[in-house]
Amino acid sequence: MATKVRLFISYDYDNDAFLKEALVEQSKKPDSPFEFTDASVKAHLTGDWKDKVKGRIDRADQVAVICGKNTDKATGVAAEVTIAQDLEKPYFLLAGYSDGGNKKPATALSADKMYKWTWENLKDLIAGAR
Repeated sequence: MATKVRLFISYDYDNDAFLKEALVEQSKKPDSPFEFTDASVKAHLTGDWKDKVKGRIDRADQVAVICGKNTDKATGVAAEVTIAQDLEKPYFLLAGYSDGGNKKPATALSADKMYKWTWENLKDLIAGAR
């Protein structure tokens, strides 16, 4: 059995927590190429929370950024994307809502494409198709 990709999930905790749960559920499918390792945090972390999140992202193989309608205003997601960029972790942007209006994080690169969230796309993205 192939080793599963360890995925850190970045998302807007205040508005899109249910989307993160949907991604976690997908990780449980028998043909899932990834496992959920960590995600954005809402609970207070003592000390420098960015250092703690950096450790979580560093332990992951890739970062999935769920983009919702307010992600452009989510400072935590912006910080997590910057950390992923600094660590040179591969990341991809998933459109959280099929009806549109999804916003990129403020720190996403202009070249970062947002991908439609389907099971096949997700498997392809994790395999490196970007």
